[in-house]
Amino acid sequence: MSGRRILLVQGHPDASQPHLLHDLAQSYANAALAAGHTLHALDLGRLEVPLLRSPRAWEDEPVPAALADAQAALQWCQHLMLVYPLWLGDMPAVLKAFLEQVMRPGVAFTRATPGSPARKGLAGRSARVVVGMGMPAMVYRWFYGAHSLRSLERNILGFVGFSPVRHTLVGGAGGLQPAAVAAWERRLARLGSQAA
Repeated sequence: MSGRRILLVQGHPDASQPHLLHDLAQSYANAALAAGHTLHALDLGRLEVPLLRSPRAWEDEPVPAALADAQAALQWCQHLMLVYPLWLGDMPAVLKAFLEQVMRPGVAFTRATPGSPARKGLAGRSARVVVGMGMPAMVYRWFYGAHSLRSLERNILGFVGFSPVRHTLVGGAGGLQPAAVAAWERRLARLGSQAA
């Protein structure tokens, strides 16, 4: 089996110190590279991601120069790995801004005519979403219905063609004991080796 091209997007906004999600993403990356996959990593905490403020800017303006390579990496990849903490029940604002910037018309999707059904511009790619949270994962999944994750999977990734989209929920992220952290690192390493 030949290696896959992986884009790993670290969506934790705080790059001033390592967090659990940085460790888990690194475990994934190390195992992916050791297994012969090619990996391009982006740390959104270290990128300048401007906000889009109008539909015209999203549709007609080019992606900001600082994100042009990121958009090219999105088109290059065969598998997308998104890692982020749950903040106020959703992805951090920097990750949402990043997705809005790089998933523009003409790249993420096209339309034959205005108002016609969208053609998925990123079809043929798979994705894994890893979400860290303070609450137990079961509470997020069953009490809150994992609403923001489902929206990301269906309305963003699925809309532009990613399939399958799988997810991993890391509950109680702030209070994990070292043995639990090591178990999560092993789990992410297995996923990385499989580019899954």
